[in-house]
Amino acid sequence: MALTPNTVSMLRQLRKKYLLGLITNGPSNAQWEKVRKLSLEQYFDVILVSADLPWEKPEVEIFQKACHFLNVRPEECIMVGDKLETDILGGIEAGLRGTVWIPIVDKPRLSRDDPKPDFTIRHVTELMRILDRGPNAPELEDSSSNASDGS
Repeated sequence: MALTPNTVSMLRQLRKKYLLGLITNGPSNAQWEKVRKLSLEQYFDVILVSADLPWEKPEVEIFQKACHFLNVRPEECIMVGDKLETDILGGIEAGLRGTVWIPIVDKPRLSRDDPKPDFTIRHVTELMRILDRGPNAPELEDSSSNASDGS
């Protein structure tokens, strides 16, 4: 378990321009052990572990709590995550400005019932291209085109 040099570089660049929050579901001890092992505290302004709180992703309240700690409105935030059912759904339901999905599988397919992310990227470092270009990055907006329901 380690961050790649490209990921570290990206987090440092992001931290210069944006407030960063990390929300993770799971047992407190295990999640904080990962946070410490990866030295994530230096990259994030707030870290929330669901087991330390009364909510977990996709519950709206955990996203609202992160926004509160960052002193930002939900519509000023984006959610980046690898799980449609927790990260993307939670970001949508919390009213965040956008969602970015990083699927774990090579050829992701969205079904009709899946939450629809605003962007789908293959690696977290592609996030910089979305943020640098702003909301209109059509070549990255492939979420709707890979739906398996034909829409």
